[in-house]
Amino acid sequence: MHKRYALRALLLAGCSGFAVPAWAQTASTPPPVVNAPAAQVPAPADAQTVSEVVVTGMTSRNRPLITASADITLATRADLERKAPRSTADLLELVPGIFVEGTAGELSNNYSVRGLQGGGQRFIQLQEDGLPVIYQGGGADFFFSEDVTIDRMEAVKGGTSGILTVNGAGATINFLSRKPNFDKPEGVVRATGYNYGLKRGDFYYSAPIANNLAFNIGGYVQSSPGVRKNSFDYDGYRLKGMLEYRFDGGGFVRLTGKTGDMKSAYYADQPYAYSNGKPHGIPGLGTQFGNVGGDAFNRISVPVSTFVESDGFRDFRLSEGVRVKTKQLRVDFEKPLSDSVEIFARARYLDLKDDFNGLFPGSGTGNAGLASAVTYLTPGASSPINNLLTAGTAAYPATVRFGIRNLRTGAVTGSNDTATLNALNGNGFLQETTLNHDYQSGHDFGSNIGARWEYSGDAFQNSLTAGIQYYDVSRKQNQSAVATVVNDVRTNSDIYDIVSLDANNQVIGTLSDNGLVSYGDWGAGMRQRTDKSVSLYANDELAIGDKIHIDGGVRWESDKAKYLDGNAAATNQPVQPGVGGVVRTVGSTFDGTYTVTRRTQDKVAWTLGASYLITPHFSVYGRYANGFQTNNTDPITKIELYEAGVRFEYGRLLNASATVFRTNFDNQFYNFIDPSDPTKQTSFLADLKTKGVELDALVRPVDWFSVNVSGVIQDPTLNNLSLNGVPQPTYDGNRPERTPARLYTITPAIKLPNGLGEVYARYKYVGKIYADSGNGVALPSYGVTSAGVTLNVKDNLQVNFNVDNIFDVVGLTEGNPRQGQTQNAASGYFYARGIVGRTYGGSLTLRF
Repeated sequence: MHKRYALRALLLAGCSGFAVPAWAQTASTPPPVVNAPAAQVPAPADAQTVSEVVVTGMTSRNRPLITASADITLATRADLERKAPRSTADLLELVPGIFVEGTAGELSNNYSVRGLQGGGQRFIQLQEDGLPVIYQGGGADFFFSEDVTIDRMEAVKGGTSGILTVNGAGATINFLSRKPNFDKPEGVVRATGYNYGLKRGDFYYSAPIANNLAFNIGGYVQSSPGVRKNSFDYDGYRLKGMLEYRFDGGGFVRLTGKTGDMKSAYYADQPYAYSNGKPHGIPGLGTQFGNVGGDAFNRISVPVSTFVESDGFRDFRLSEGVRVKTKQLRVDFEKPLSDSVEIFARARYLDLKDDFNGLFPGSGTGNAGLASAVTYLTPGASSPINNLLTAGTAAYPATVRFGIRNLRTGAVTGSNDTATLNALNGNGFLQETTLNHDYQSGHDFGSNIGARWEYSGDAFQNSLTAGIQYYDVSRKQNQSAVATVVNDVRTNSDIYDIVSLDANNQVIGTLSDNGLVSYGDWGAGMRQRTDKSVSLYANDELAIGDKIHIDGGVRWESDKAKYLDGNAAATNQPVQPGVGGVVRTVGSTFDGTYTVTRRTQDKVAWTLGASYLITPHFSVYGRYANGFQTNNTDPITKIELYEAGVRFEYGRLLNASATVFRTNFDNQFYNFIDPSDPTKQTSFLADLKTKGVELDALVRPVDWFSVNVSGVIQDPTLNNLSLNGVPQPTYDGNRPERTPARLYTITPAIKLPNGLGEVYARYKYVGKIYADSGNGVALPSYGVTSAGVTLNVKDNLQVNFNVDNIFDVVGLTEGNPRQGQTQNAASGYFYARGIVGRTYGGSLTLRF
């Protein structure tokens, strides 16, 4: 009766949100290679916990979880629903040691593992049914979203993660699909709604076709403006279908198809007030649901090089949001050759297109771009648009003063009308907002072919899995015509033209182009990348008697990469006829040629682990892993993980585990926009070291009540940092940007009588983080309280209701990453991206 909660004890520390270890699947599921499910093994009634089979990160069949020497987490379908995620990234919070910055919306969120600086998705591989969603890992949440076709989520941190997949040395998060039902028809229909405007319908249906043939189909359609206030509603769908044939002698072949066309809202930074170390809202722009985007950004035609668009214009459309189109075909195959040897193969081809239309307030200019309207219109070094004003004076010598013209209302306000300007939207601010239009297309082919051989003697059992992985990846990117407008600071903000005025405040000239004050702000923006990667891997698991397990794995990868970087013209093209304003060229944009870089790199990842079963309910383990991340033609980055853990169970009352770890991220390399020249990339190189402890405890004093406490305490530090190759010793010992030292979750739950359902709550604490590697701006800690109820109205009808951020807490996950590595809030204002306020909603689910 207490099986589920007893299993919880065997998880490693920090697992939140009622994640539990996996139990065995049916014999028709694939072999447990590269995070695939294992075969079913009946558990003795008096030792159910010990006999449960590890299904993620292990490659041997029938291995009990308590003997595992890897950090494994599983969340069942019920756990995923209880988390009530607003994005796929939210579900990663169920994995201890992973910090999620889930504030961008449904996609493009950031997550990091064990002390790596925030702002990326490196060393973490999202998988679907044991294959990476995309080869590189970063950006996977564009092309995958959780729905009712997903059965559960499994994860392994460190250990074999860097062996059994590519670019996942820190962690592999594997979403496993429902498989076709060979016994009877079954279906699920779900309707979901939230107070911020989400309307969604999920469905799933499966049925046998013949004795050895079955299918399923499912997915969802939805419409949502996003969690922040928005003028636009984004809609779309995703569908998935499977057809599976089982061989009479065991094994199967499965064909899977997916398609989708989704639009989503995206949120970058926005202005906040900052006083006494605490963030506050700015009048007109609330912290919890404020959003500068709106009607004014519906469609803006931006001048661009004719090498990009023949007519010289490229449209930015906030009304499209982030639009992602995908088509995928996949084949999975498994066949036993004998009682001890199995072969397997899986491959998928993903055709993808994503059209990113996102607003980036304060990009490049940073806090200096947030200034009073009076400052904007007063020539001099303090004005963020002083260069434009200087050009305006030259173009219109009769200028007496400058002013702004609201593009929506046509109202003109001169710089001498300080009362009106200072009262603008209750805050008097203007800002520069960058229009980031980033379109990518390409394909992502991935495959994994191998075999497993199991052999046992009188006192040992051995399982050896070996295979080859191949990836062929191509991306074409068009991020040209990134431009900047001047807008006010409020929700659904207005865009303004900068105008020259005479003594009577009559317009004598327009300096900007429908609000645009500059073009080509992030350089040429035309790029192409290809990767052809081959990996050879092997993982061996040896059991000596019942107590000792020794594991070892190795993977060699060779990546043949090519990078084409579009060159900016030496002489910028003029804007097309009819374009207004004093800026007469399209800025730093594409000249039709590329600089080509080719590089082939190879590296070896390896791991060694062992576990010892002291008693049937108490085990210890240790693990070392040395892995890496490929970065196309940029240098390969490395990671070392040391960890040791204990797992302990004491009847129903207490299940607990603890893990101590040390992680070394050597020579971490990435590019970011140079705040002094936004058209250039600045290179960051540093060593990061983290040591910490993950803890997890489940206390169940009575059958109907439990409390889970999980968390991580870590000490991440920077060393040997350089910017553009220049050492920066003042950074040594600093904490990496956007990385908390403490994370914990407390989750009480009450089971309702007679199987009616449950009531649960969750308190999530995120410790203080720094917005920059210079540790100049500290973003305060915060705690979010959530609660929910699940009611089983009938055997096949369920109602769920949940509330997130009940107490409307203000929490910030990042500062302004495009301002550079050293930030400040000396003006009392700064840019950041924050969590949203109180949201609530629920779903009605019918199963048949």
